[in-house]
Amino acid sequence: MPLELLPSLLLSLLAVGYTPGPANIYSLSCVLTHGRAKAMRSWVGLLCGFIAAGLIAAVAVHFIGMALGEYVAYIKYIGAAYILYLAWKTWHGAVAESDGVSCSFWSGFLVQFTNAKMILFDLTVYSSFVLPYSSRFTDLLPVLALLLIAGPGANLLWLLCGSLLRPFVARHHKAVCIVMSLALVACAVMIII
Repeated sequence: MPLELLPSLLLSLLAVGYTPGPANIYSLSCVLTHGRAKAMRSWVGLLCGFIAAGLIAAVAVHFIGMALGEYVAYIKYIGAAYILYLAWKTWHGAVAESDGVSCSFWSGFLVQFTNAKMILFDLTVYSSFVLPYSSRFTDLLPVLALLLIAGPGANLLWLLCGSLLRPFVARHHKAVCIVMSLALVACAVMIII
């Protein structure tokens, strides 16, 4: 990946990772309903689930890149469309609340391992920022390390700020949704250009 793409990658990581999604809402729900100690155990599950799903996505993208060759460059349009979809959902304030959430290592692992937002974003990042420039599997791994900022890093922030963040978002919900959705649109545009 050329270094001049690093700022757009980092903006994408921040915009997508820190917007409300299944794992972030799960982290928030855990800390609000079960306290910080139990929520931290579930965060370790989120971290392990992210690493497992991220590695599987990297292997899948690597083989797709080998099979499709010159067509890999067009996968970024699918990813950009998905990010625009997330922007639309965020603009309209689609934040899922979870009731009666289980807060354990394995529930955290399953939430993250089956997190469509994270899996599709990982596939988008790999196919947009790595595969057009390299076909080596090992070049995907540093990007997976950066993706930890967007996945478990964001989950941990939501967990630690839990009781402070929720009242702010509730008071300024529409403004927060607008800012996050505009950041997502900017990410989609940067992926395409």
